[in-house]
Amino acid sequence: MSEPFARTFTATPDHIDELGHVNNAVWVQWIQDVAVSHWDAVARPEDRDAYIWVVLRHEIDYRGNIGAGERAHGTTFIPGEPRGARFDRRVEFHDDGGKLLVSALTTWAMLDRETLRPQRVRAEIAAPFVSDTKS
Repeated sequence: MSEPFARTFTATPDHIDELGHVNNAVWVQWIQDVAVSHWDAVARPEDRDAYIWVVLRHEIDYRGNIGAGERAHGTTFIPGEPRGARFDRRVEFHDDGGKLLVSALTTWAMLDRETLRPQRVRAEIAAPFVSDTKS
């Protein structure tokens, strides 16, 4: 499992739906934002230049919500080793009081930036994200 990476998001009036809380589509955007921020912060520069990621699957559990002006603290980590071009990621959001709001397991695929073809996540690419990665 990798070290967690965190980012905080503040709900604006544009994020709020007719039910008075953050819309589901906004949560999906925040899931993607924290994942991309993690890649940008931790990946080697040569890997950031050579590869991009696409989402294959989001599995999301909504357990709470926030309103305008409230914050969601997003934490992400890699729960295991890559499988070919695929890399799973866990993302959780908590409110200021520590209550779990959203929990997601997402599957991403790594693509060559030029050809847009899937590329196997080699050990040296995964190393900054996963302890004891095997090639």
